[in-house]
Amino acid sequence: MTKDELYTFFHDSGIVPVVKIDDAEKAVPLAKAMIDGGINSAEITFRTAAAEEAIRKVTAAFPKMVVGAGTVINPQLAEKAVAAGAKFIVSAGFNKDTVAWCLSHNIPVVPGVCTPSEIEMGLSMGLNVLKFFPAEASGGVAMLKDLSGPFSQVRFMTTGGINPNNLPDYAKASNVLAIGGSWMVKADLIENENWEEITRLCKEATVKLQGIQLAHVGINLPDADAAAGVADEFAKLGLEIKNGNSSIFMNKEIEVMKKNYLGKNGHLAFRCYDLERTAYFLKNKGFTINEETVSYDAKGRMKVFYVNEEIGGFAVHFIK
Repeated sequence: MTKDELYTFFHDSGIVPVVKIDDAEKAVPLAKAMIDGGINSAEITFRTAAAEEAIRKVTAAFPKMVVGAGTVINPQLAEKAVAAGAKFIVSAGFNKDTVAWCLSHNIPVVPGVCTPSEIEMGLSMGLNVLKFFPAEASGGVAMLKDLSGPFSQVRFMTTGGINPNNLPDYAKASNVLAIGGSWMVKADLIENENWEEITRLCKEATVKLQGIQLAHVGINLPDADAAAGVADEFAKLGLEIKNGNSSIFMNKEIEVMKKNYLGKNGHLAFRCYDLERTAYFLKNKGFTINEETVSYDAKGRMKVFYVNEEIGGFAVHFIK
């Protein structure tokens, strides 16, 4: 996996759990619990002596899992982590020696920053993906918004104080590449081998990350005259008519189609925070993207897409 492929994976998967583990023998069942919960990555931190062996065990048992090392405070730890199988290196602060070692060995590295000066240090070494840590204590999403102005080319992996309650705020931030956190892999859950709870929390996190909400319902009609007749009936309820080329919107919640389109009965439109990320999420749930329906904005980002599968006779599509 190249650096660009890794960062695309980080963005699309959206969450990289931060794992502190004291017993390497529990690393493999922990990884399985995370995978069962829909998360296929982990940052195993060098806060304990078990980290190196835990990385080795997980990468051997699950070669496709994207495992990295965190709390890497010097080049020596980076070398140990990579030898054990770590695919990326993360640090809480910015250590030029560690960054230089990783760059010289072609290892993706995400050093920690929380000030403009540190971000400029990262840019000076060719890095445009950095760790924003400690996120909440450093101003959270408000700080990230401020940083997006002068540093529009930088994307952040955010860690520190993030939980299910504020997860959506970070998921909506345009300069957040991925979100780190330990709430779904807490040390006591690992110690007590509560794998079912870890799986549940991972599933919950991947759902909250999407922000999926119903936007409108589309009703298929055979032609413009039939659509106008149905719209007039809705108008009697006090709904506002907004006539378009291919459909008539009633307020913003009902779309009356002027011809039969996708879906036996019509379509259901859902909003989400990030279309690429939700497409990845849906693929892991067994849905397939209808590529003919995908449209992109000027920056090459998805604006809309349908899935091939219908639900209850309705086509399903997503918008931001």
